[in-house]
Amino acid sequence: MTSGRKSKKARGTKSIVVDYKPRPWGTIIAVVAVLGLAGGVFGYAYSQISANNQREAALAQWKPSDTNKDPSDKIAGVTKKEYPAGKHVEPVKRVAYEASPPYGGAHDGTWADCTGVVYDKAVRTENMVHSMEHGALWIAYNPDQVNGPALDKLKPKAEGQQFTMLSPYPGLDKPIALQSWGHQLKLDSADDERIDQFISSLRRNPNTYPEPGATCEASPAQFDVTNPPPFVAEKPGPDAVPVDGGQEDPKEQNTAPSSTPAGGN
Repeated sequence: MTSGRKSKKARGTKSIVVDYKPRPWGTIIAVVAVLGLAGGVFGYAYSQISANNQREAALAQWKPSDTNKDPSDKIAGVTKKEYPAGKHVEPVKRVAYEASPPYGGAHDGTWADCTGVVYDKAVRTENMVHSMEHGALWIAYNPDQVNGPALDKLKPKAEGQQFTMLSPYPGLDKPIALQSWGHQLKLDSADDERIDQFISSLRRNPNTYPEPGATCEASPAQFDVTNPPPFVAEKPGPDAVPVDGGQEDPKEQNTAPSSTPAGGN
């Protein structure tokens, strides 16, 4: 007999309704992409910081200190010589330098601007030597041998770097020559690690140049960075001023640095 009540089977059966919502794949993909990009940026930044720290650590031994007054003594190939300081010549005079490029001796009374300037033309040597007396470092290169990627590697080492200047030097017997007062290093490649070692050792090293505290900014009225005194390729004539000649400037210290002279390679 059929009862008005539902059977147990009927009572035990419930209708299950699933409210299915599709996953927001677009949002998920966007989030994953953002996280991936952030991870890539972080990884790149970390690698750059790590590389910079490694570079700084590698250059630590090339930083001057009370116990390491001239780190360039440990750089292979560096030539050293003492020169008298504060000896000036007139703008129309030339100096019979014994080295090419020179790295000390008599010089023009006006210094070349060495506030991180990259000169695209060769500059009068006598002005460049005066800048080194102020603690500047001069990177010279043979324009017939250094160009394109090689020159692009050299430019950042000077551009915007105070007490540094870079210029072509026609007729240079090596592709690259680094000069600071009383120091020189000639190299074959812009990839040579000794470039950074030389810069770290000698740029504004107070133990190796005559005029600590001197400025590198030249007066525009005396030295035009956009149109500097031109380089003269011909050898100086018999009327040239000897490298240890010139007129003493009483306003400048006429003493050589206290570093011990050494022979070069």
